Amino acid sequence: MRIINYVVAALALVLTVSAPAFAQDGGAASGSLGLLGAGFGIAIAAAGGAFSQSKVIAATVDSIARNPGASGQMFLPWILGLVLIESLVIYAFVVSLKLVGLI
Repeated sequence: MRIINYVVAALALVLTVSAPAFAQDGGAASGSLGLLGAGFGIAIAAAGGAFSQSKVIAATVDSIARNPGASGQMFLPWILGLVLIESLVIYAFVVSLKLVGLI
């Protein structure tokens, strides 16, 4: 865990220090950083959403395997949980489109 903290801190330092080196006189290059941020944002959101959906599905299937009679009572909370997780990924997609400037 400590190594990850050092790597993230070093990456942040390199990105902060190298930004003025690539500055141009003609215009701002913030559009490329917006694209980069949008790409990383949607990638992290999709990975987190997929991981959490797999955890929800695994827990539900495990619960149904333990008690098959309760599958009808678990269906609505299961679907509602998946919908809410997916809506968070869609919100991240909308924010990334806003960063790119398409909205």
